[in-house]
Amino acid sequence: MEYEVRFIDYPKQYKKIRKEILETIDTVLSRGDVMMRRQMRHFENNLAAFVGTKYAVGTSNCTDAMHLTLRAAGIGAGDEVITVSHTFIATAAAIHHAGAAPVLVDIGEDHNMNVDLLEAAITPQTKAIIPVNLNGRLCDMEKVLAIAEKHGLIVIEDTAQSLGGSFKDIKGGNWGLAGCFSFYPAKLLGAYGDAGAMVTSSEEIAQKVCALRDHGRMPNGDIAGWSFNCRLDNLHAAILDLKLKNLPESLERRREIAKIYDDGLSGLSQLQLPPAPSDDGDYYDVFQNYEIEADDRDSLVDDLRKNGIEIMLPWGGAGVHQFKALGLTHFRLPRTEKLLSRALLLPMHPELEDEQAEYVVEVIKRHYHN
Repeated sequence: MEYEVRFIDYPKQYKKIRKEILETIDTVLSRGDVMMRRQMRHFENNLAAFVGTKYAVGTSNCTDAMHLTLRAAGIGAGDEVITVSHTFIATAAAIHHAGAAPVLVDIGEDHNMNVDLLEAAITPQTKAIIPVNLNGRLCDMEKVLAIAEKHGLIVIEDTAQSLGGSFKDIKGGNWGLAGCFSFYPAKLLGAYGDAGAMVTSSEEIAQKVCALRDHGRMPNGDIAGWSFNCRLDNLHAAILDLKLKNLPESLERRREIAKIYDDGLSGLSQLQLPPAPSDDGDYYDVFQNYEIEADDRDSLVDDLRKNGIEIMLPWGGAGVHQFKALGLTHFRLPRTEKLLSRALLLPMHPELEDEQAEYVVEVIKRHYHN
């Protein structure tokens, strides 16, 4: 189906920067810089500077970044790692593939981890917390770190959806031991394929992840042990480095679109909206997604699609603990389950025109006023 308002408009995004993209590709390939060359190093340095950490390590995707970071931090068999169910399966999968067990806690009204539930989930086997900074909004990282310090736990941020977002002027990825980002094409900073990175200010963790992503190879040619092939493609790195320069501008555009949605929809009693964009509070939200809760959600979804508006249901409408094959159905997470029965994601990307966002608002209002 051709949508009048796309959830993400890849062709329009490409057309905006086509000349620069093609020049970048030509430069990389003309030099023969195919794998782990200067462009990847430049991107890693620039990403670390943007986030505020000392190091960044490019990886094949965010899932691998989290998996390798967990291993580098010594997380393994018999350990427990606390996270949430309102996230992509990748978060729990990284924990599982490191040999540990995911322990899931419920979310709060901002759709992120309810930090007040953390301590009750801690056991003698707990070794780490992975707060998920979802939809472009950070968790209350100050409280997370205080609890982690009290119990001697590691904090690794899954900030796949919040590059550039901050809490109390500290950016996502720069709170815990490390943070992991996704550069999947739909993300705030997107490659033209899979890509990710880990950021940290720990030299030890950075060195370990560098080795783990490249078959365990050390700078001196030695092999540190059995490892993986999770390198960031050099061409992706060069394109990401180009796009990174324009990221602050695109994040501001997302906040402008969020304000259009907030201004237009805030009077509807049938909806629960995310926190509005604000410059004077603790949170600087970057709106990877604009996730709403809606009465009679499925009817609204049908109406939006019939009117040419492409929307998405988060995770297909189910949390990690609701997929039986994962063996996590014993967790009881009422707020997560309620959200996922009501949630949908509205179109959100920097190429969205004001008129298109206003049309989305108009269709939603019409739906509930009929």
